[in-house]
Amino acid sequence: MSTDSAGPGDASTQDAGAGRTGTGGADSGSTGLDSTGPGGGTGTGGTGAGGPSPGGAAHLTKTPDGYRPSARRLAHEAYRRHRARRSALIATVSTAVTIGVLLALLVGSPGWPAVRRSFLDAGYARQALPEVLKGLRINLELMAVCGVLILVLGLLLAVLRTLRGPVFLPVRLLATAYVDFFLGLPMIICLLVMITGVPALRLTGVTTDPLLLGGAALVLTYSAYVSEVFRAGIESVHPSQLAAARSLGLSYAGAMRFVVLPQAVRRVVPPLLNNLVSLQKDTGLVSIGGVIDAVYAAKIINGRSFNSTPYLVAALVFVALTIPLTRFTGWLTTRMNRRRHEGGGAP
Repeated sequence: MSTDSAGPGDASTQDAGAGRTGTGGADSGSTGLDSTGPGGGTGTGGTGAGGPSPGGAAHLTKTPDGYRPSARRLAHEAYRRHRARRSALIATVSTAVTIGVLLALLVGSPGWPAVRRSFLDAGYARQALPEVLKGLRINLELMAVCGVLILVLGLLLAVLRTLRGPVFLPVRLLATAYVDFFLGLPMIICLLVMITGVPALRLTGVTTDPLLLGGAALVLTYSAYVSEVFRAGIESVHPSQLAAARSLGLSYAGAMRFVVLPQAVRRVVPPLLNNLVSLQKDTGLVSIGGVIDAVYAAKIINGRSFNSTPYLVAALVFVALTIPLTRFTGWLTTRMNRRRHEGGGAP
């Protein structure tokens, strides 16, 4: 009747249970880790007669918060590291082989000696680099000034095209005609018309400086492209945002300024940076008007030496300026997409 005493059967049952605990069974001595070592104890409390197994808790690292990853997880992470190293090795070998094949084809071509003399002369490169860098200052100043004007004019055109009401129909039509015209007009033709056509008019008070006229052509053309980017950003904002702002008492202009435009501009930053990269390259086109920028400086040296290495130097300088901005644009785009997917940033 007493519950304190146990019969022989109960003792044997307890002994058997203890034996199961010691041999790594699935009783209370185990806390349910994923793997069982060949010699016994499993989990954090396995104390089998054979001691901790090589694949058990003895080889599991403990994090500061007390969590111990399972052997299966450690094996999976090791496999992923192995796959990453293998992929990196394959990519490196593949890239090296591709570059080697391309170089072999280039060097082995019949006209390679002539190309090397015309485009890869180290002496002319050293001579051209200071002049090209001196002319590059014109390109950078043109990009900075024109970039600001393009953003302002492009945003103004985008806002004018989104105005509502019949009274603004003429404004919308004029803005649409402007954008359609300069989107279809080639840049080189716009530059030629501005640089050579405007001075021929002999208008009083109108400059004939090819640098200013070339910059005006860049602003006219790129503002059309940028206005479409801004307009796409404005239209991507849900109409309920504008309706909610109006319901709170804001005017249409106030709702656009404080609610719609901040969201729209934030969304179109990557494509705006891409337009800035294109603008940086197209500033070299103003050289057709005689502006001594990086491209025209290379042309002057080429005219004296009949060697095309200065053109290659100018090209490499533009590439060196463009690559960091391009990579920053890609990084910013990836970051914004990741924040949008995680719900931590603006949609």
